[in-house]
Amino acid sequence: MERLKIIIAGAGLGGLSAAISLLQAGHDVEIYEQAAQLGEVGAGIQLSANCMHVLRSFGLGPELDRVGVRPGAYVFRLHDTGEVIQRFELAADHLEKHGAPYTQLHRADLHEILANKALSLKSSNLIHLNHRVTKFVENEDGVELHFANGNIARGDILIGADGLKSVVRAQMFGAAPAKYTGDGAWRITVPVERLPKDFLEQVMSVFMGPGGHAVIYYLRAGKLVNFVGLIETDEVFEESWTMKFPWERLKQDFVGWHPAVQTIIDACDKDEVYRWSLHGRDPIGDWSTKRVTLLGDSAHPTLPYLAQGAAMSVEDGAVLSRALAMRDNIPDALQLYQRNRIERTGKIVRQSTANRELFHLPSVEAMRAAFAKRNEGEDRNKWLYSYNPLTVDLI
Repeated sequence: MERLKIIIAGAGLGGLSAAISLLQAGHDVEIYEQAAQLGEVGAGIQLSANCMHVLRSFGLGPELDRVGVRPGAYVFRLHDTGEVIQRFELAADHLEKHGAPYTQLHRADLHEILANKALSLKSSNLIHLNHRVTKFVENEDGVELHFANGNIARGDILIGADGLKSVVRAQMFGAAPAKYTGDGAWRITVPVERLPKDFLEQVMSVFMGPGGHAVIYYLRAGKLVNFVGLIETDEVFEESWTMKFPWERLKQDFVGWHPAVQTIIDACDKDEVYRWSLHGRDPIGDWSTKRVTLLGDSAHPTLPYLAQGAAMSVEDGAVLSRALAMRDNIPDALQLYQRNRIERTGKIVRQSTANRELFHLPSVEAMRAAFAKRNEGEDRNKWLYSYNPLTVDLI
């Protein structure tokens, strides 16, 4: 398709990645972000080969390697004894199987790398801050995006990459009802110099127990440990990654857990402890009109139990860019894009949700029995990590 003017609502990881894909394909792009500053909150993020294919095609491989960690394995352990219930290899094995590495990064580092890449492709009039979306208006000639400050952006296509509480999605299909999962999520990071030498091997560790699980892995070239702890609770708070909670509450929630968990909790900055409530949303089966489509969490918000939320948004942008090159009109291209994303993203959303039950089984016997019936590495390598959005057939 000829060069298009494409408007993106949201300058998060998905919006920036889509912008790079589209700019590299020769389109003109403008991104509108409601925040006053460009940046990303949160801590760790995991990028498997299915996502890394795209990021490496941007020429970002060396930068990601510099700030990331390639974990040696994915390890499932009992919450108290640390007994390994199942393990599958990553690092060299993942690279050999799929042609791209499994990399763990700080979200802020990835966001900065993507922003710099996008700005290198279009240095002016690309990212517009302080633009909170209020509505869009679509017609045969184009689409308008309206903002609370009174400004209006005009283009040929609008991409709603504005996240869980997407204004674009709400106008298209109504506000997505959120269902509380029953889990409160704790988040802390700890510099490795505060921890014992050879504390934990550089792997992706999941400690699983009745009513909760904890995910631990390394960031920033191994200099930082990321901890996310999920605990079942009736206490419901907002969906915010920036809400601080008392350290004592965190400590209380993980009494009796493995010494590695206790060591991390004891070593963290006690005034930098965050907690939020995890909410799920059902995937939708249609997210495009003639000139408007959705991407990432706006289309298929997912729980963090499979580590694929960001990866899906990066995949989305790559497939959308390819779809625009394969059709001679916008509506057909948007349908090609969503048709080739709905089944995969829906499966990831459902499996992510199902993993909550798997990770919170009530007894050691139940966990051993559940993992005896499944091979997580074989399953994920077969369909999840083996997907390449740059080469997969689009039908």
